[in-house]
Amino acid sequence: MQRPGDGLPHELVLAIQRILDLNTDAQSDPLDVLSDDFRPVDVINQLFPDDASLGQLEAVQARLAHDAENLQKEVDVLQEELKRDQDPSRMQQIQEMISDLLGQMSRIREKATESEAVVKNITKDIQALDLAKQNLSQSMTTLKRLQMLVNALGLLEELSKERKYKEAAQTLSAIKEISASFRHLTSVHRISQVWKQVQSVQGELRSQLEEDFDDFFLQDPSKPVRPALITDACLAVDVIGPDVRTHIIDRYVAMELKEYRRIFRASDEAGYLDNVSRRYAWFKRLLQHHELEQGRAFPSDWKVGWYLFAKFSVITRDDLVSLLSKAGSRLTVQVLLDTLQQTVEFESSIAKKWATSAEDILKFTATGPSDIPKTMSSAFEPHLGIFIEAQGKALADMLAPHRGRGVQPKPAASLEATPRGSVEEEENTRSPAAVLSSSTELFYFYGQTLDQCAKLSTGQPLLDLCALHKKWLRTYAEDVLAAKMKSSPSTRQIRKSVDSRADVQELNQSCALINTADYCQTTASELEDKIKEKINDDLEEKVSFQTERDLFMSVISSAIGIQLKELESACDSAFNIMSRTSWSSLNQVTGPSQHITGLARNIEQVADVIKPLVEQKKYLRNLFDKACSLVLTKFTNALVKSRPLMEIGAEQLLIDLQVVKTCLTKLPGEALSTSGYIKALAKSTTRLETLLKVIVTPVDPSEGFILNYTLLIGDASFSNFQKILDLKGTPKGEQNDLLDSFLTITSTKSELESTSFLSSLDMDPTTSALSLLGSPSGSRVALPLAASPLPDGTFGSPPGSGPPTGDGRNPEAAQKREVFSDFKRFVTFGLRRDTQPPS
Repeated sequence: MQRPGDGLPHELVLAIQRILDLNTDAQSDPLDVLSDDFRPVDVINQLFPDDASLGQLEAVQARLAHDAENLQKEVDVLQEELKRDQDPSRMQQIQEMISDLLGQMSRIREKATESEAVVKNITKDIQALDLAKQNLSQSMTTLKRLQMLVNALGLLEELSKERKYKEAAQTLSAIKEISASFRHLTSVHRISQVWKQVQSVQGELRSQLEEDFDDFFLQDPSKPVRPALITDACLAVDVIGPDVRTHIIDRYVAMELKEYRRIFRASDEAGYLDNVSRRYAWFKRLLQHHELEQGRAFPSDWKVGWYLFAKFSVITRDDLVSLLSKAGSRLTVQVLLDTLQQTVEFESSIAKKWATSAEDILKFTATGPSDIPKTMSSAFEPHLGIFIEAQGKALADMLAPHRGRGVQPKPAASLEATPRGSVEEEENTRSPAAVLSSSTELFYFYGQTLDQCAKLSTGQPLLDLCALHKKWLRTYAEDVLAAKMKSSPSTRQIRKSVDSRADVQELNQSCALINTADYCQTTASELEDKIKEKINDDLEEKVSFQTERDLFMSVISSAIGIQLKELESACDSAFNIMSRTSWSSLNQVTGPSQHITGLARNIEQVADVIKPLVEQKKYLRNLFDKACSLVLTKFTNALVKSRPLMEIGAEQLLIDLQVVKTCLTKLPGEALSTSGYIKALAKSTTRLETLLKVIVTPVDPSEGFILNYTLLIGDASFSNFQKILDLKGTPKGEQNDLLDSFLTITSTKSELESTSFLSSLDMDPTTSALSLLGSPSGSRVALPLAASPLPDGTFGSPPGSGPPTGDGRNPEAAQKREVFSDFKRFVTFGLRRDTQPPS
């Protein structure tokens, strides 16, 4: 049985199936397509997919044998065709045919060359005739142009004699256009003569035009020159060339300003520096006369008025430079500013008149890019140092009443702050937590001097003024704001000895200083931007107030430090009582301690004073973050100092801690409280609660006490367990047995850490809690037990350093747990056990 497609090429069969979209899955033979990826196992699996298909084994073998026979026949046919195609006689025949073909091509090429030579011979005479015709046409055109040029020259001579400059301008323009075509033919004698005649006629016309312009400028009454004639003459001048126009304008400008040079000589009274306004008035009259008289004859595109102003600027600037140099030290600020102001106003009026700046007018009238003259006002720039010095003296006088003054004690808790007003008002009638009026007056003065200096110069003088502003900003930060925080130590000591509560006046003033410093650093940034807008582009990168802004941020940090000191003062009484309390004599817990209730009340009073007075909430958040750490640190120190705590004392401290925690939770208020603050407060108080809960636990049975310690504290530190026993007030005799049991139990608990938060607990706290906060500007506070919240804003100085907080997850210590982390304590413990008498 013959399969479909037998006898046809396989590629043809596939193409027919693709066109007819036949389903060849059932009829395709996997042996039809062989490639490098051929897998015989896959083919066998296709032929015999299951056990039942093995019954067709003989049929499959027969078909495969039939296919092999067909393939062998195809191979034989192909071999026969290959032998036939490689027959030597046939190859020789093909080579002979190729040789004949090459010979025919060579003969065709020879015939083509002969044909080309015949064609050239036939058309030789025709080409010569074409060339002759082309030369004849060009000669006739040249002769016609030459005739036109000669006729135009004659016409130009007649028009020049009759002073018909408008027609002469048109004729001269045509002559210049025609003569340009003869530039390469000047070697011809006749053309050379005509070329010279063109130059001669143009020179005579130029001389005649200059004479007519001179007559027009001088205006002889007996022989007046009509403006219309000059208007037409300007057309002819434009055709001749720009150099003639420049020469005529320069001559006119020199004639017009000749009287100015005579009247305003530097040696005459009219030329003095204080009479500079007369110069500008004289020029305005000259310009008005020019526009009404001679100027009307000039074309508008000549801009003769611009040339008048440019020359007047050059002459006047030279005179001003000379006058300012001669004045020297006798030059006063008032004369300098008045003269400069008049000069700037005059240049501004000219710029407004022509809607073009003085600099652009000078650029337009300059002879070249390297010869651009400077403005008249630029002559004052080397002398503006007098103006800068005057501003410095004014600033010194302005800040003199405020510099170096400390806080004086007052009977009333009033603040030295007010948003506006005089110095007397700033001293006597102050509204709490406003910005010091001296700062607003300072920046108001800065704004005025900046605008004034920018009108006078936007170059180096403005940069010098910027340096002056920076100097007095530093002075204001250091000698005014910082000085207000340096109160008399004796006064502070007297106040503390009488009353331990926070000084309301001190808090009010610190709030005012925070607001003022924040206002100054913000306004300094705006001042920097404003100066950069006004100053020249090449000086913009030199303008920066970052150093001064950092000084004001330092003032804010110091003011927050003062508030923390006042808070510490308000807390000292309560914590002193707590540290001196004898907990061993306490028999029962009766509720929150009275001193802790007073502590919470004092903390709330301090917060109530500060919160409405500080304008920027980020500083309040920073303050409350540090205040939280401060209170918890002092609580921890007082707890350690008051040992032994005993179980009843620890229970009382747990109650007191809840009062402190509630107070600190409410301290920022809803508007200022953050999730970070709440989490950090919870973490810190939880550690204290854990410590107290361990102390509350009875030591009997010892195993239960130790297991409770490992469960709550989570470490196997010998020294930390010793701290618990010391705080608890365990007798020395019982401590040895407890320590021995502790070592025995913890040695089998490999999951315990070697350190915990107790590792950083100082058992002999002598340092002030506020000093543990480091720099008041720090953004984080490291406390023994209290984890400081992250503040909302950070300040210039780095965070304070302190003992590590220790969260029980020290990665270095966790690698190898050491039961005896303190070798000295281990040796002491061993000696104590050896010398302990038997019980």
